[in-house]
Amino acid sequence: MDQEYERRLLRQINHQNLPTECVSATCSPVSVKSGDRFIPTRAGSNWSINFHYANENCRSPSQNHKSKDASSDSSKDAVAYAALLRNELLGAGIETVPDPHTDERRHAALSQDSHSLFRVTRLCDLSVDGDSVTSVCWNERGSLVAVGTHKGYVQIWDAAGGRKLTSLEGHSARVGALAWNGEQLSSGSRDRVILQRDIRNPPSAERRLQGHRQEVCGLKWSPDHQHLASGGNDNKLLVWNSSSLLPVQQYSDHLAAVKAIAWSPHQHGLLASGGGTADRCLRFWNTLTGQALQSTDTGSQVCNLAWSKHANELVSTHGYSQNQILVWKYPSLTQVAKLTGHSYRVLYLAVSPDGEAIVTGAGDETLRFWNVFSKTRCTKESKSVLNLFTRIR
Repeated sequence: MDQEYERRLLRQINHQNLPTECVSATCSPVSVKSGDRFIPTRAGSNWSINFHYANENCRSPSQNHKSKDASSDSSKDAVAYAALLRNELLGAGIETVPDPHTDERRHAALSQDSHSLFRVTRLCDLSVDGDSVTSVCWNERGSLVAVGTHKGYVQIWDAAGGRKLTSLEGHSARVGALAWNGEQLSSGSRDRVILQRDIRNPPSAERRLQGHRQEVCGLKWSPDHQHLASGGNDNKLLVWNSSSLLPVQQYSDHLAAVKAIAWSPHQHGLLASGGGTADRCLRFWNTLTGQALQSTDTGSQVCNLAWSKHANELVSTHGYSQNQILVWKYPSLTQVAKLTGHSYRVLYLAVSPDGEAIVTGAGDETLRFWNVFSKTRCTKESKSVLNLFTRIR
């Protein structure tokens, strides 16, 4: 590595109060070990988001060329993810975030002078109406965002145009869960009702799904768009089909609220769910047969679940008492990594469009960005699956 570049990098790291071991372990593109996963860091008072591609060094020039072509093809996903970052960062005291698709993404710290940064824009402010945001969900195309509110409204916003398209009534209490299914939007509320509406049709065409006895706190549509899984504060996990008004399956093994729900993209009908503080268990279900599969005690309240698009792994976020993020291998349920840094329960989780990075939000009022999944693995993969350099404030 060029000595002048290394000196500049050291000065930058020291200025931003980063641990010095970061220089040799993650900051130097030359010393990156193939196959390792790295965690982006937040340096100093500004956010510096660094999405590491650990296996770049073992690709051939033709593979790198194909990778660049693929990234250009997914520009719409990149714009959608950028919009997600812009709007999720509102109110967090963060002004700019760097483009994760720049060629300089391997460097540990990005300066505002030398890199193109996204501007954070305000999509909406419900405080003027005495309301507040209680849930957010992008549609599959990444152009519309649904916003659930404390007063029970569901607003549909055009994120690109920055304008509200409609505001849907129907709930009598806060809307804490949202899930898109094509042009249809499902919303779950504290009023114990799930409303399913086609945003192209009048509100009178809504379907009311009533099966939970307490607040609906989790909703997820299956990858084939045929089944909706819902979790509630009544400790129940229900599965609905696309036409019935009654649940077709009910699972009652959890001993606490079921907020964390995720359908596997790798195995048809495989559903994962996580229980609250009194349960702490991660459970798997075969919805084709209605059978319970594996389960494991995670040791903490399970707040969110998400499967990797590229490997049979999933990530879970947790609350009391450890506030950690865990990466699991399925079906062995081997714990691949334990990520710490949040000081309060990790209530929010979003996966980047390329399926490699996640962003987590917690009651400590911080967003943290992690590189936990990989699209491809090198043949000479390091035994270490994760290097932790998490000097994140």
